[in-house]
Amino acid sequence: MAESQPPMVSIIVPVYNERDNIRPLVTRIFEVMSAGIYRWELIVVDDGSNDGTCDALKDLCRERIASDDNSQLRQRFPMKVIFFRRNFGQTSAIAAGFDHCVGDIIVPIDGDMQNDPADIPRVVRKLQEGYDVVSGWRQNRKDTFITRKIPSWIANYVIGIITGVRLHDYGCSLKAYHRDIIANLKLYGEMHRFIPALASWAGARVTEMVVNHHPRTRGKTKYGLNRTFKVVLDLITIKFLGTFSTRPLHIFGGIGLLSFLSALIIGSIMVYLKIANHEDMSQSPLPILAAMLMMMSIQFLLMGLLAEMLCRTYHESQDKPTYIIRHIIEPETTKTANDSSQTD
Repeated sequence: MAESQPPMVSIIVPVYNERDNIRPLVTRIFEVMSAGIYRWELIVVDDGSNDGTCDALKDLCRERIASDDNSQLRQRFPMKVIFFRRNFGQTSAIAAGFDHCVGDIIVPIDGDMQNDPADIPRVVRKLQEGYDVVSGWRQNRKDTFITRKIPSWIANYVIGIITGVRLHDYGCSLKAYHRDIIANLKLYGEMHRFIPALASWAGARVTEMVVNHHPRTRGKTKYGLNRTFKVVLDLITIKFLGTFSTRPLHIFGGIGLLSFLSALIIGSIMVYLKIANHEDMSQSPLPILAAMLMMMSIQFLLMGLLAEMLCRTYHESQDKPTYIIRHIIEPETTKTANDSSQTD
């Protein structure tokens, strides 16, 4: 029996203003992958760079095309470059790579040369041990302590608690996915970092492994403390989508019922004070508070019902199931005696 071919690996590199890094990065990826056993492709997504990265990518492609004939080019340097009209963000760039890749295994990697391309075969091999997602862990991270490491530690801890998927380094771009894991994902905001959590909620087997990390030697970092706030807001969205996307009335109705019970308790206190102590409620804030809580309960219940209607419309209009199947095993159909018999 012939041995099966090694899997096709799609390497996705989102770049924004990385003119000085793109050539050495592409060269290094080519060296690493050409020395391995995997079939591979490289997809570079330029996220609206304005520093000359676009020209550097075009020059790199022209040089390769000029040095190789067309038949050799696809085999020796299978590179695709996608140019955005403007800067849409890293998540959009990674999503574009997902949409245009053809590999069985997908490996995103940063374009700033801080991730090590030599780790790509390592995370692929780890994935082949039976996992669906392998997340890189920059254990010896080469970044500034106050503005990068401390916010990252806090963010990883909070994300782990809220999502229930404990990873040391959600922010590491170097990850490996089986294609079927990302096939049904739609990414928005800064949600690319939450793919392991989304995949785990869908039943994927997630693990992490230590990867190399290098200090930035060229260009400027695109990350700052302002990004932390965006991640927090996206985390709230992720938690809602993961827990209540198919039953929004549970969260809105729960808040509504809590408000209703609070209004009921305050109303009971008002009645007791009026009957037992003969207090004048016109000077008390309790009636206003009870009325506000009652109105809030009605609003949240109606909001939950509207969300339920929108959710059902969303799934039914697109024929989108509320479940994800890993695989199906079906017995082979056998032919009947009449089907298998042949006439003379």
